[in-house]
Parts: sequence; structure tokens; C-alpha cells
Amino acid sequence: MTNAATGSAVDRTPEATLSADEARRIALRAQGLLGVPDRRGGVRGVLRHLGAVQLDTISVLARSHELIPYARLGAVGRKTVESAYWSDTHAFEYWSHAACVLPIEEWPHFAFRRRAYRLRPHWHHELPDGVYETVVKQLRAEGPLTATELGGAKNGGPWWDWSAAKIAVERALMFGEVVCVERRGWKRVYDLAERAVPDALLHDDLDDRECLRRLVRLAGQSLGVGTRADIADYHRLKGEQVDAVIADSGLVPVAVEGWDKPAWADPEALAAAPRGRHRTTLLSPFDSLIWDRARTERIFGFTHRLEAYVPRPKRIYGYFAMPLLSGGRLLGRVDPAREGTTLVARQVSLDSPKAVAPMAQALREAAEWVGCDSVRIERVDRPELAAPLAAAVA
Repeated sequence: MTNAATGSAVDRTPEATLSADEARRIALRAQGLLGVPDRRGGVRGVLRHLGAVQLDTISVLARSHELIPYARLGAVGRKTVESAYWSDTHAFEYWSHAACVLPIEEWPHFAFRRRAYRLRPHWHHELPDGVYETVVKQLRAEGPLTATELGGAKNGGPWWDWSAAKIAVERALMFGEVVCVERRGWKRVYDLAERAVPDALLHDDLDDRECLRRLVRLAGQSLGVGTRADIADYHRLKGEQVDAVIADSGLVPVAVEGWDKPAWADPEALAAAPRGRHRTTLLSPFDSLIWDRARTERIFGFTHRLEAYVPRPKRIYGYFAMPLLSGGRLLGRVDPAREGTTLVARQVSLDSPKAVAPMAQALREAAEWVGCDSVRIERVDRPELAAPLAAAVA
């Protein structure tokens, strides 16, 4: 790091200049993928460290919210993951970067979003009079319930054809009157916020500016270093919202070689050079290290795109291609599947022969984690690497 003229976040005079390599390593450490993993903190430590873990319906090796701690801690039990998120009111589910598991301590920070939702209550669904109140009353009387238990989740049409009860309870979730306290068979289980959120946190008295200031600071800490767009994307804030509070967020302006836009860093990330052991692992496409495509390309020179929603003939890397992280670099990707106790690598893409050994290691470890006892390679984009990879995973 090269010290430069000190300046405020208002005038954006960089306090330090980082090389591209330093920025990459800072980002990896901030995401818990460089250095000794916090095994004593466990899954809850990962959640607090990241500030948000994205949820998604797709399950190939496992669901994404299970893959996130696996990438950082190794083969933590899948039941342990679920328990860590949902027991003892440690977390709640809300709209952050997307639908995310969030540390319960962040409940007050999303008051600005709850208020915004209340100002536009109708969304895309009409709600008959009295249904909202009926749902809240039922939860108060009966305790945690799924939408099905509240009267049915669907009307029988397409997936978005919600029942009135489902519309009402989702609206109550947006408003903050109701909380998702766990997932049961992937169904949300709802309870009243007044029961689920600790009293010390159950308030919306932070004004919008303070909510945004805290979220910007937390995003900067979780990223290590990032541009305005990077910081905004972490909790899906608007650029102008970031601009309004970044001077008071505690983040410091920096310049990064090769980045064409100003950046900010967590001052603690600048205090010591990032060193330690790199994880070799497969990353969920929804991992916060690679959430933003432009940032991933800027930091790793790696183009990442989820192709699950791309028509099959147009896919390049596969349905759920998982990037391979090793040595602090993204070296390739694999589209996995499971057939009984076999992990199937349907399509493997490798940047170079040096990626064969780490890909084999990552596949073997992932297979063991999900209870598979063998790995089968179906296709490798560089045919000359197919035999070495098959031998390495045998």
C-alpha cells in the first residue's frame, strides 16, 4: 500500500493506493476466504462476518445458503447450518441483496426499507378487506405458521398466483409486522416480529440516513474495498443513497490500480496486509464474493453468469456452474449434479493445466460433504485435460 495525501470521503482524495493484487487479497479476507477460518464462530460467525447470506430455491449439491458456510468452513453438517441460522432467534430473513438470511442485529438497519414498503402497500396483488388483519390475528393466537397453515399459499394457478392469505402474510413480512423465523421444507414459517425479534432490537426509530450509514459501513467491511456501485449492490441501495452517507460511514477513500472509478475501504482492512491460507473450494453462484458480475471481472478477471434461467441451447458453462476458487484466484468452473452416491461433473471448464489438481480436490471434498462416494467427469472443455482430471478424482 502506498500512502497518499490524506483527504476526506467528501473530496474523495485517496488515503492510500492499492495494487490490484492487494485489493483482491483484501476482498478475499473480508469475505472469509483468506486466512484461518473462524471455526469457533462457526456458521453464525460466517453470517455475522458477511452480513447477508443469499437464499435461493435451486438445490444441486445443496442449497446456496448451505454452500456459503461450506466454502469458508469446510464440511460443516447441513443440519448444523440450518440450526445455526434459525435457532435462538439468531437471524431473520428479509430483502437485502436479494432474499437473504441476515443477522438479527441488523433488524433496526432495515427500518428504512420497511417504511418504504408501507408507503406502497398494494404491490402487484389486490388484497380483500380484512384478510391482512385476520392473518395477523391468527399468528398472534396460534404462533408460528406457514402460508399453507394460514389458509393456503396458492390459488391453484401459476406459481405467482398467491392466495389472499399468502399475499397478506408476505405484505406483513415486508412491513416488518411479521418475520420469517425458519424455513421448513423450503416453506417460510412466519411469526409476529414482536415475539421473534428481541426487545432491544425491535424498533424502527433509526431514521433513513442512519440506516443507510450503517448498511454502507457494513457493506464496506464485508467487501474490504469496493467502488460506489459495489457498496450499493451489497444491500441493493441506490447510488445516491450511498453518496448521501459515505462521508460519515467510517470508510476511507482509496485508489486501486487498474480500477477506473473511485473506491472506499474498511480502515481495518488497510491496517494489516492480508496473509494466510487460501481456501480451495467450489463457490455457489450466489456467493457474496461473486455477487456482482462487474466486480468479479474487475478483481479476478473472471466472467461469472448464472445460466439456470438461460435456455439450455444457449448455455455455455451449464445450469448451475460453480466457480473454482484456489490460491485466491478463480481458475475454472463445474456444473455439478448428483446421481445416487455419485457426484457428476457434467461440464468442467479449466483455465489451465494448473487448475486440474485444485478442481479434483474441490470435487472430492464436495462429494464427501454431500454423502457421495465417487466422482464422475462427463465433459471437460479442454479435452487434453479430461484424462488427468479423471485420474485425479479417482
